[in-house]
Amino acid sequence: MSYVSSAPSQPFLLIDLIKLRNVTVDVPTKSSWVQAGAVLDEVYHSIASASETLAFHAGICPSVGVGGQISGGGYKMMLRKYGMAADNILDAHLVDVDGRVLDRAAMGEDVIWAIRSGGGNTYRIIVSWKLNLVPVPAQLTGFTISKTSEQGQTTIEAVFQGLYLGEAETLLMVMKQSFSELELTQQECTEMTWIEPALYFAGYPNKTSYHELLNSRSSSPVQFDKVKAKSDYVQRTLPAKALQGIWKRFYQVELGPPLMQIFPHDGEISRISDSSIPYPHRSGIIFKIQYYAVWSGEGKEVEKRQLDWIKGLYKFMTPYVSNNPRGAYPNSRDLDLGKNDPTGSTAYEQARVWGEQYFKHNFERLARVKAAIDPSNFFRNE
Repeated sequence: MSYVSSAPSQPFLLIDLIKLRNVTVDVPTKSSWVQAGAVLDEVYHSIASASETLAFHAGICPSVGVGGQISGGGYKMMLRKYGMAADNILDAHLVDVDGRVLDRAAMGEDVIWAIRSGGGNTYRIIVSWKLNLVPVPAQLTGFTISKTSEQGQTTIEAVFQGLYLGEAETLLMVMKQSFSELELTQQECTEMTWIEPALYFAGYPNKTSYHELLNSRSSSPVQFDKVKAKSDYVQRTLPAKALQGIWKRFYQVELGPPLMQIFPHDGEISRISDSSIPYPHRSGIIFKIQYYAVWSGEGKEVEKRQLDWIKGLYKFMTPYVSNNPRGAYPNSRDLDLGKNDPTGSTAYEQARVWGEQYFKHNFERLARVKAAIDPSNFFRNE
């Protein structure tokens, strides 16, 4: 958990939940209580130690905090099967401004609705979540395929990753019928239990013990220095000129490898109502895009070059992505879209400009919930 104060003259209180990281698993009820300070690797490790066929998959970055992941939505490898991480929350314990500890029954349905992807720390202090554990087969299959395009001394690599809830033999038949262009082979498939993708897709060698998750905060092979991220949602297939424009801009980058991730939708994430929780980007979305500028150099000139590059790519993509409003992922906060007044006096009409990009029509309900339970705006963020 971190905080950057944009207005040092304004006093604030920061509550660190890092010591609240207990995880308890109840296999008979297919549920787990997880304290908000736990990180994903600890959650996965605890659940896998209790069951090989019950899972909760909230993402592939093992050192991400579970509280932030869930309260902003939570993308994961199984979202086409089971939806977002926040779609699989049964209950929560939170502390209100008066110090009362409330569960779902006590907080009310408006609040439990809001904190599941609507930004939990905006309402109260969430100290634990009750997870719905979903059934998975004993054997899953993952694959990673790399394709490259070169221009001069620069290479663009496209990496296709997938996770199938079943054995490799069946996956190969499915892929041959529906995605033969990828030419997936048996050698590119890795059969594994549900816990292993947390290591496999984080870049660890095949068959690394899942106990290594408990060491991932210091030994993860994927490291970043400075990162700026932006997001988009796509409703129509990208035309060739869009892809050509993306490649052109990728070849322009001088410092740090740029990254663009595409998360396919459809399946369960698209079937769930766009108002069931605050996260609204569902039916009609083909995929989500995450853009990253990553760099290591110091100095304003280096930073400006990287920020100008990602803002330029984002502007170029305008005709090809969702609009009215242009969608944005809540867990990829983008202060370029707008931010609250540091004094806490942001007007609703001002906030809805970016609030509706994150939450669409659900932003109005979120604002009403906020006004009802925290009228003095005691809990706030940028």
